[in-house]
Amino acid sequence: MADGKAADQPKTGQGSSVSIPQDMKAFNRALIEEFRANRGTLSGPMAGRTVLLLTTTGARSGQPRTAVLGFGRHDERYVVIASNNGASTHPAWYRNLLAKPTATVEVGAERFEVEATTAGPEEKGRVARAVPWFEAQQKLTEREIPLVVLRRK
Repeated sequence: MADGKAADQPKTGQGSSVSIPQDMKAFNRALIEEFRANRGTLSGPMAGRTVLLLTTTGARSGQPRTAVLGFGRHDERYVVIASNNGASTHPAWYRNLLAKPTATVEVGAERFEVEATTAGPEEKGRVARAVPWFEAQQKLTEREIPLVVLRRK
């Protein structure tokens, strides 16, 4: 996945995770293609996972960039974590959102625009419950991992 780990979440209803592929870019390209061809349904090691596609605008390039992310729901909003699999730096998609917070989300067959914000300290505690794998990801790094809230426009 875009953060370096397959959706940064355990498989729905299970504690297992998908191992990190050697060629992450190729893995993500294939996953995005399958997601779009099958209206969000995935097969193989990703079968049963609930992911979304987040298309941001490159902060430097201005080009569209699509990331595959695990997500949670908090009220009518989507919550994703900028974990980068515990790396010491934020993922590119998060840096893109900081530069331009408007993006496109695909969930299943649905596609819509969102406005992205980083949850502040007060909101973070509430929305973190929507992504139960957040704590495990936070333990991988000393960097404070941002929780990103995506609100439909």
